[in-house]
Amino acid sequence: MSSVTIPVKTSEPHPHMRAMNMFRDLPAVADLIELCFAETMDNDGQRYIADMRRASRDDGFLKWASHMTETASLPLTGFVWEEEGHIIGNASLIPFRDKGKRIYLVANIAVHPDYRRRGIARLLTQRAMKYGWDKKSTALWLHVRDDNPGAIKLYEELGFQELARRTTWTAKPDSHLLKPASDIQVVARHPRFWSQQQDWLRRLHPDALGWYHAFNLNSLRPGLMNWLYLLFVDVNIKQWAAVLNENLLATVSWAPHGGRSESLIAAVSDAANTDETQTTEALTQLLLNARRALSNQSKLLLEFPAGEMTEAFRAAGFMERRTLLWMRADPATRRHFMRS
Repeated sequence: MSSVTIPVKTSEPHPHMRAMNMFRDLPAVADLIELCFAETMDNDGQRYIADMRRASRDDGFLKWASHMTETASLPLTGFVWEEEGHIIGNASLIPFRDKGKRIYLVANIAVHPDYRRRGIARLLTQRAMKYGWDKKSTALWLHVRDDNPGAIKLYEELGFQELARRTTWTAKPDSHLLKPASDIQVVARHPRFWSQQQDWLRRLHPDALGWYHAFNLNSLRPGLMNWLYLLFVDVNIKQWAAVLNENLLATVSWAPHGGRSESLIAAVSDAANTDETQTTEALTQLLLNARRALSNQSKLLLEFPAGEMTEAFRAAGFMERRTLLWMRADPATRRHFMRS
């Protein structure tokens, strides 16, 4: 996701904290984010850093951005912590709309390793939250890796509550993969499966996070009008279903979106309504099929609720890349925050 940083004009409560200045701070902020997250940064993160550095060198882009406002959906505002002329802390805010209402994603909370355990991250996060509440945001969101308990504890203390926990799985396509023997058949997704597939998708991809994902799950819907729309926007979706005795067990869709041509979307029934062993085998068959059929792609990514169907992903050769906790603070938190 490309980003541009816009300064926030406000007086700061701490002498080392100030609004980010996009004309001079972008390179230093990019360096700080890269330093703090180098061990866990994926290709998307590397592209994000590259976009920040590219923007910092584009005078025309910066001049355009400096005259824009949040009503034009600017992707980034933020605050930095500066000591002795060096930026050693950062917190960004990325505005979104959810059903027409303003919300913010608090992101890139980073503190240089030499300056940690001084409360800088807390102060930056609190300042970012205050900015969001002052802008009448109906909710604040953030996501954090599940292997960062210190950050999770901080965000909980500031009023954020976990709403979802999701794991990203990745695998390389391979046209030479063998197809395991099975009574389960992999077929093209038939329109008659849509109602059941849609119910599964709604459970596995909660509407509460729909504001963050650019892809509309309704694009997987069968029908002439949807086919014509996808043809018009040049999106080529592939869908497969796993069936046993005409009964649908699972689906996997390949839906390029947002520049991520490697994205897969899986759908299965919840454990209470299915034979888990059968569903695991069905999803494994579908994922192996996707790896064979999409051999022209560089990699495949799939996001799924953490802890679900892990055996199927591993059996199909997918590796766990990361698990993120999605956390939200609501207006009740705002009232508590303003009193603290």
